[in-house]
Amino acid sequence: MELQTHFINIKTSGRTDIRDITDEVKNILSHSGLSEGNILIFTGGSTAGVTTIEYEPGLLKDYPEFFEKIIPSGKTYHHDETWHDGNGHSHIRAALQGASLTIPFHEKQLLLGTWQQIIFIDFDNRPRSRTITIQLTGMNK
Repeated sequence: MELQTHFINIKTSGRTDIRDITDEVKNILSHSGLSEGNILIFTGGSTAGVTTIEYEPGLLKDYPEFFEKIIPSGKTYHHDETWHDGNGHSHIRAALQGASLTIPFHEKQLLLGTWQQIIFIDFDNRPRSRTITIQLTGMNK
């Protein structure tokens, strides 16, 4: 078994900015020399998340609208009273979304569904520079 760690750096605009990072993750896998294993995608920070989705225009509108309905940005949160940064909703959305995702790979291919892409979501209320950690555990068969 081998372990490799890589990083993807992106700049986001915040406010539920959704980025498709599938190609970057596939590129890391293709250059890894590994053919079988698991890949972990993790975002450090408490106002962003990672998941899979069909990356298409309708869902790119539906997904932020869903979060706005269940965790509205216009509401005051106790976190805002503590830090006065107005991003309490961002922390709750990120906690609900989750900070990591694990995907198996086989014969150097991610085992994603046909319409499944890997997305990074920045829930913060301002632009950010983000680092996404990509960790591969596997072997070359």
